[in-house]
Amino acid sequence: MHAAVAVVQDIVTALAPGDDLEAEHRSRILEWLGSTDDVFRRVKPAEPDQHLVSYVVPVDADGNVLLVDHINARLWLPPGGHVEPGEHPHDTAVREVAEELGLTAVPDPAPLFLTVTRTVGLDRGHTDVSLWYVLHCDRTERLTPDLGEFHRVRWWSPEDIEPARCDPHFPRFLHKMRR
Repeated sequence: MHAAVAVVQDIVTALAPGDDLEAEHRSRILEWLGSTDDVFRRVKPAEPDQHLVSYVVPVDADGNVLLVDHINARLWLPPGGHVEPGEHPHDTAVREVAEELGLTAVPDPAPLFLTVTRTVGLDRGHTDVSLWYVLHCDRTERLTPDLGEFHRVRWWSPEDIEPARCDPHFPRFLHKMRR
């Protein structure tokens, strides 16, 4: 097993599932990681068809979350992106927060949540294996969103989030985060 894949396998193994679906996804991810070293997106938008993603969910002291209105996905999503070949998923989370929001804050060292999701959007769909990191931040921090990727960014209270317009697993993430 390639060293970078072994690192991801250790991260996934250490993550405690919050519900049965997350346990199923964890099992699928570990099986996938054991079967291939080709886990990084090599060609945009979707080669290989299944690849690693790091999501970062900015959360303020009141439990509000920052989501981006993603142009391609046409959903409100946490910021984040594809893990580059050989890159540690946490390094991806740090890089994406800087690129997409202009923040230098560092997310929690380990992901809180993981998912396997078939994407939708304007381009050809693919499967994202996503590690979800939490970023504790102050909502008064100045953001410089990447308007090439997003229509806008917005802070949401958990009660105001529109689940039909979000990543399908986002309500489960919120539930796990609140516990």
